[in-house]
Amino acid sequence: MQDGPAVRRRKLGAELRSLRTGAGFTSGEAARLVGWHQSKVSRIETGTSGAKPADVRLLLDAYGVEDTGIRELLLVLAGSRNTVRDHWWHAYRGVLPPTYRDFISLESQASAMRTLETSVVPGLLQTPEYARAVTRAAVDEVDDDRLDALVEVRLARQDVLRSDPPLRLSAVLDEAVLHREVGGPEVMARQRARLAEAAGLPQVLLQVLPFSAGAHIGITGPFVIFSFSSTSDLDVVVIDHLTSSLHLERKEDLRAYSEAFDSLRAHALSPEDSLELIAATGDGT
Repeated sequence: MQDGPAVRRRKLGAELRSLRTGAGFTSGEAARLVGWHQSKVSRIETGTSGAKPADVRLLLDAYGVEDTGIRELLLVLAGSRNTVRDHWWHAYRGVLPPTYRDFISLESQASAMRTLETSVVPGLLQTPEYARAVTRAAVDEVDDDRLDALVEVRLARQDVLRSDPPLRLSAVLDEAVLHREVGGPEVMARQRARLAEAAGLPQVLLQVLPFSAGAHIGITGPFVIFSFSSTSDLDVVVIDHLTSSLHLERKEDLRAYSEAFDSLRAHALSPEDSLELIAATGDGT
């Protein structure tokens, strides 16, 4: 069973392997200590399969790990804070590719999300009509049933902005997003109204990077930075490609993308001026 994002399973497995070797045990010895087959230890350590929190506690006890910080980190990686609500997307497993399920899992567990979008409105801020138009364009030869399901998923994701506590969203949109007529003028009018509404939420910070900013570090493409309240060791950058997603967890990568996002925010309009530009775009000026 492969519960949770693959990037989380791999990180959990690597940490457990390091603790095992640090304790002086082979994988076979560790398996005998906890009453498992060696293959289960190997699958967990390679990230091939997930580990339940109870399994992680058993291994940590066997390795003599008492550090509360380490135990908390690994238990979070194992999903100790997940609820039934956190796994709502499992009902759509038949229509969602693994990379998208991983993204939703990260989004549902994160405390904050920073995103640069250069082409489309972020999924968490899309209207149903806009989401349908974007999905139809992005998914090759999608039938109506699958299209309906994918739009349902995109709208259900937006619940993270209304959860307790809500996800804190900071979004920088290239001005091109406002001018790209997705779904037609009426759809865009409702989408701009939705952006203005969302910008009024205390958990949402929305800024537009105007054309007048010229060339900027974001021209290399959109990205998302997920942050987690428990520890920065869980933070991850996600970069989408046409057929896959790249997850970056190294501290130097996280620092580079965080600095890039700060630079983009500095070059973007203020939240107030951004709203004025959104309104002006709607007026056709």
